[in-house]
Parts: sequence; C-alpha cells; structure tokens
Amino acid sequence: MKLGLQLGYWGAQPPSGVAELVTAAEESGFDAIFTAEAWGSDAFTPLAWWGRETSRVRLGTSIVQMSGRTPTSIAMHALTLDHLSGGRVILGMGVSGPQVVEGWYGQPFAKPLARTREVVDIVRQVLAREDKVTNPGPHYPLPYDGPGTTGLGKPLKPIVHPLRADIPIWLGAEGPKNVAQTAEIADGWIPIFYTPSSAGMYRPWLEEGFARPGVRRTPETFEIAATCHLQITDDKDAVVEALKPVVALYMGGMGAKEQNFHKQVFERMGYAEVADRVQELFLSGRKDEATAAIPSELVDDMHIIGDEKQVLDKVQQWEECGVTTLLVSLQSPDEVRRVAEVLA
Repeated sequence: MKLGLQLGYWGAQPPSGVAELVTAAEESGFDAIFTAEAWGSDAFTPLAWWGRETSRVRLGTSIVQMSGRTPTSIAMHALTLDHLSGGRVILGMGVSGPQVVEGWYGQPFAKPLARTREVVDIVRQVLAREDKVTNPGPHYPLPYDGPGTTGLGKPLKPIVHPLRADIPIWLGAEGPKNVAQTAEIADGWIPIFYTPSSAGMYRPWLEEGFARPGVRRTPETFEIAATCHLQITDDKDAVVEALKPVVALYMGGMGAKEQNFHKQVFERMGYAEVADRVQELFLSGRKDEATAAIPSELVDDMHIIGDEKQVLDKVQQWEECGVTTLLVSLQSPDEVRRVAEVLA
C-alpha cells in the first residue's frame, strides 16, 4: 500500500506551510500528493504550483468536479500538467452534488452516471488523439448542436500531442450504481468513507462492475485510494473528539435534507438513526449538539489514530481490505517524516 498526502481544498485563506509538507512527502517516500476543490480554490492550480518543486511524487486531483468544466477542458488541464510534470498526473473526478452543481456551477445535476460516462469517454478521446473528438450526447454533444448554435462547430483534435494516452482516471463514487460503474470504466476509485469495517458493503458493487463486458481493469490492477486522518498520539480520545465536528458536517450539513449522498453512506454503514438525528440538529443550527451525537467508535473506524503499534495494526487492516493508496492529512513536515518512518 502506497502513501499519498491529501492537501485538500483551501479554507478562507491559502494555507501556509504547504510547500514544506510537499517537500517532506517527496523526501520521505510518499507516492503522491493530492489536492481537492469545493467552491473556492480549484484543484489544478495548487497542484501545479506546489508540484513544480517535485520530481518523483505523482500529482493527483481528489477530486475535480465535472460540472465545473467541460470534458475537453478537463482533458486540457490534465494533458498540460502531465507534460509539465513528466507524466505524473492522476486525474481524479467526481459529480459533486446538486447543491454545488446547480447552485454554484449553474449546470443540471440529473443523470450523474450517464454524465460521468460521457466525460470519461471524451477525456480519453482527447488523450488518445487518434481522431477528432466527437460525442453524440445527450449531455456533452460534440460538436454542439443545441439551442443558439451557429452551426459552425466542427470536430477537433488537440493541438498538443499528449505525453501519455493513458493518464490514470480515478472516480469519486459513493452509491452502488456509481461504484459499479467506476469499477467498469475507471482505473481507480476514490471513496470518501471506506474503512475495514465497511469494505464488505462495497465489495459486491465493485464485483458487479468488474464483471461487465469491456471492463478496463481487473481487481488486481484497480486502485482504491482511501482518505483518512492519520495521527500518531498517546491521547487518542482527544483526537477523536477533535474530528467529530467534521463528521457531523458531512453527515448532517453537506447537501440538502432531501438529498445528502454522504449521509446515505453513513446510513448504509449502519448509522441511520444517528444520521437522522445529526442532520436534524445540524440543519436547525444546533451544531454543537450534532457534534456531540457522533459516536466515538464511528470516528475511530473512519480514521487511523493511536500510538505507533495501534497505527501500524490499523494500517495493516486498511491494506488487507483492498486499499492500494492511503491518502492521509498531516499537519507538519515532522509529522510527515514520522509517519513515513513508522510505516516503513
């Protein structure tokens, strides 16, 4: 199992000390660094900025929101950065949710699975550069022939010859159908809540995808990149308490009351009653009570926290349940180096 440094997305201001974190990860043997986006900082620019000082680590997006760019634009970003980095890009993409897609990007959210399939196909056409890029639609027709068209659009090939025609595409997916499609058409999967105790829930969904005709990967060559907070500490309880507000946000505050994909994952994990209560409290503004309702055992399951022996034991469990890359959030270069040393 490889290690990836999860840099995430920015808060109100650009974070400080990231360049030092990235340098420590490169020097300590981490396989990759990843950046994310929500509705503030984008994923590609920080990856290019901080990645320019690296020579070995892979550079991944976790994740690029598909509705924020056309498929060909996503492919252009990946093609460009892959050249600049000497072939180290991992293109992680996802559909996000209706509040962001329709409220921030002003795009329709309907048919997310069909949209994902079209995006992946178009991106692969651009990177292959075997012919002019076309797509019959209905979501991303190329050339565009919808309302307001001039009729002058024509199929094009990228001017730049891609460095790699097979840039790895990893998809963020949560529900059964989306996970199965990811196993079918992608090179890897970026689950948001994948733990040793929940791995069995996902296994049949992945198997369904791998059994489909024309599947791209086998279970042996498919990557699973799970994200967690990893911390070596003698005060495990304090760290668990500190992480509860984040779990409460995802369980109760992400998405609309009628459609929260993260909450649905917690429900499938066996926390339906807790999730309902947390959402009710969070959406009514009682965030402290929502945080207090998060079970400690859930936080402990979602993350890797403890002394060196406990961390080693849990890391082994994550590896045994199929995780090929562990994306960890760390706070300082010293922490990066210590984690690398302990897990070596």
